[in-house]
Amino acid sequence: MMVAAVEEYARLPGAEVIAAGLRDLAAGAETVPALAVLMTATRLRALGIEVPDAEVQRPSHRLYELLAREDARTAHGRYNALVRRIVSFARAAEHARER
Repeated sequence: MMVAAVEEYARLPGAEVIAAGLRDLAAGAETVPALAVLMTATRLRALGIEVPDAEVQRPSHRLYELLAREDARTAHGRYNALVRRIVSFARAAEHARER
């Protein structure tokens, strides 16, 4: 399972978002975590994490739309927080891999 590939990074910030997104993508669900994973799929694949292909055009735009549908007033802040979280995960994982 793809989530197993992220286990070595389980203690890194944002790992819970990545793991949830991978599970959701494997199930074919378009969720906030799944779209976050698609946004950073290139970096995750470079880390050896298998990210399934999904037919989602512009996942960052789709993510914002989904967040806005849930609560338009807080969508911008939640989007930015999520982006910071997944970037933090990617940076920490890249650093861990260099060791």
